[in-house]
Amino acid sequence: MASVTLLLAACAGPSQRLVRRVDSRIAARDYAGAQSLIEDAKYTSYGHKNEALYYLDLGQVQLDGGQDKPAIQSFATAERRMDELFTKSIHKELGTLLLNDNTVDYAGERFERALANVDGALAYLLSGDHGGAMVEIRRLSRLLQEYSDVYGARRNAYKDDAFGEYISGLLYADAGQPDDARISFDKAEALIGGRDDREGPGAPPLGPGQGEVVFIHANGTAPRKISKSFQIAWNDAVFALQTTQDEGAQYGQARDALAAGFIGNAVTVAFPAYVQGRYRIAASELDLDDGRTAPTRLIEDVSAIAMRDLSERQALIRTRAIARAAVKYILARTITRAVANRFGAGSPEALLAGIGSNALAAGTEVADTRCWTTLPSQYRVARAALPAGTHDIAAVYRDAAGDVVARHEFKGVLVRTGERAYLYDRTAL
Repeated sequence: MASVTLLLAACAGPSQRLVRRVDSRIAARDYAGAQSLIEDAKYTSYGHKNEALYYLDLGQVQLDGGQDKPAIQSFATAERRMDELFTKSIHKELGTLLLNDNTVDYAGERFERALANVDGALAYLLSGDHGGAMVEIRRLSRLLQEYSDVYGARRNAYKDDAFGEYISGLLYADAGQPDDARISFDKAEALIGGRDDREGPGAPPLGPGQGEVVFIHANGTAPRKISKSFQIAWNDAVFALQTTQDEGAQYGQARDALAAGFIGNAVTVAFPAYVQGRYRIAASELDLDDGRTAPTRLIEDVSAIAMRDLSERQALIRTRAIARAAVKYILARTITRAVANRFGAGSPEALLAGIGSNALAAGTEVADTRCWTTLPSQYRVARAALPAGTHDIAAVYRDAAGDVVARHEFKGVLVRTGERAYLYDRTAL
């Protein structure tokens, strides 16, 4: 039992204590401190099975801290690892009875795989490498096309990304391809929902000698997964076991036992669920040095995407979790009966076998709660035209009541005629 506990601990990803410590560093704008915490946990809290998760968490705090080139490398490493694991992990899960989903290498959620490309493109864009950013956008397009091919008939499935389309529009506009830019902005607008002419996705009109400032605000923290345990009636557990497509010797043994008339009791099952932590900032704006303000617009609600994506897959997750719990319950009872037949029903050996096997079956039912914990909850964007030259600009952050929560200064922002200057900031208050 102890060895199983150690196995699960080694696979479960960063601890809640580590996540809270990293969160506090991000909220305090101590991105170097957050990076150190993540790097120190690479071989302990993360481990090999969570390599992709490690580089996702690391890349985000590097991006937030202005380390664009290291962030590019981290996101690229995470992307390669997730691509390697995506198909492999599916086949591995189908062929093996898992203690729980934490025992497989973490291949990322659908939206996490896409946002690795989006954040990679953003890091390239902020570093001034538009070519590299466009390569990431093309990779994103291929991934989203794959999603569309697979989930096209399912209306609510995650198969496009508003922020990715928005970044794509900016890149096409910078490259002097207005038609392609318009297509990308229109796709972003359709995903965002509704149109506001004051804050629409198109570029603000530029007068003679003017350029544009584009401010990208990463706000809050994305929701975290928790494990919820439930008691499932035996009949429901049997139905899940009979209908699941998972295969393996243990599944065959369990189905044989059912065919032979095995009758059980309720089983304990664990499912993942997202919970959203609180953050104060609800709106933001640019305070320009000519007295104007430019409010940000919500371009992507990462929290809503995460919750919707999990909800989309929850039926399959539940069926497989119930089937797995039923198999473990049947095997545990089978072991107990075998020991009782050998040593006697009331023997110490039989009692220990019953206690140990039942505890193992229930104790290993923990949902996979791994997720990209350093992601923001929102991506917001403000755009404004300014005369060419150097400007001092401030980002103003407000709570739901409209009161100012914080302010961040951008000194000496260089705006060139007919070009865009990109600003980025992360808040997690």
